Amino acid sequence: MTINEGGTPMTDPTEPTRYAFEYPDEAGHPDEKGTLSQDQAVLIDEVIDDPHAPAFDFQVVNDEKLGIYNAIVGDREVAGLTYNVAGDDRLVLLATSVFPEFRKQGIATELIRRVLDDVRVQGKTVTTMCPIVRTFIEHNPEYADLIDPEHPGVTQSHTHLS
Repeated sequence: MTINEGGTPMTDPTEPTRYAFEYPDEAGHPDEKGTLSQDQAVLIDEVIDDPHAPAFDFQVVNDEKLGIYNAIVGDREVAGLTYNVAGDDRLVLLATSVFPEFRKQGIATELIRRVLDDVRVQGKTVTTMCPIVRTFIEHNPEYADLIDPEHPGVTQSHTHLS
C-alpha cells in the first residue's frame, strides 16, 4: 500500500485482491466490476488491519424510515450504514461511511458488527452491496451465515496479475 501526500492510504496494484470486488448484474456495473473510492479503501484497511474495539463508545440507532444505521457519539452522527429493505426477511446493505476525523478508530468495524448482530436478532439475511461489509464478513466468518444464498451481492474478485 502506498501513502499519498495527505497520509491517506492509496490502493496499490500489487494488492489486487484486497480492493477488487465483483458486483451482480443488478448492481448497475456493466462490466460487473466496480472501482472502490478512496474512502472505501480506507475503511477496508480499517476492517482488515485494525479490528480492535473502537477508541470511544458510541450508540447505534436504526432509522428505519431513512434506511440507515447511524453511529452516534454524544449528539453527533459519526458514521452510517445505509440499507434497503428487501421483503420481510432480508436487508440489502448498501454503503458504509465514516466521517474522516473518526476513521481508523474502529468505528466502521464495530458499526458493521452491531448491524449484523441486529440483523441476526431479527432473523433476517443480508445482501451485501457494500464492499466494506463484504470484507468484514470475509474476515469474520461467524457472520457468513447471514448472507442470503440467493442474493449474496458483491463478491471479492479473485483476479490475479500476470
